[in-house]
Amino acid sequence: MSRTKESQNKALVLEAFDTLFNKRDYVAAERYWSPDYIQHSAHIEPGRDGLFNLIKSVPATLKYEPGLIVADGDFVIVHGRFSGHGRPKSWIAADILRVVDGVLVEHWDVLQDEASQTESRSGLPMFGVSFTE
Repeated sequence: MSRTKESQNKALVLEAFDTLFNKRDYVAAERYWSPDYIQHSAHIEPGRDGLFNLIKSVPATLKYEPGLIVADGDFVIVHGRFSGHGRPKSWIAADILRVVDGVLVEHWDVLQDEASQTESRSGLPMFGVSFTE
């Protein structure tokens, strides 16, 4: 049974994020991000170099945890948590990526600080099934 384009794209995004954010293998990460990568994030300098330079500048304790991931054609959205980046709160992110011919070519994101249990008006965690603090 062959994998669908969407399942291939989801697997690619998860592997790319783990390679760059958790393993910090910049040479391997180059095969996942296009040299002409388009960055729409207000927090990241343009292009693949902007993303890689950002990751190089944050503490080695950076950790990315993926959660829900969905795909539609060339687009993948992954809901995840960035922790250990040197800021007081982890970030909960919705990263939107466009994949063409097996490489990430474009990115948008929505980021917000993770709420603690006392800060959450709903009483529910923003990521996963339990609060981290």
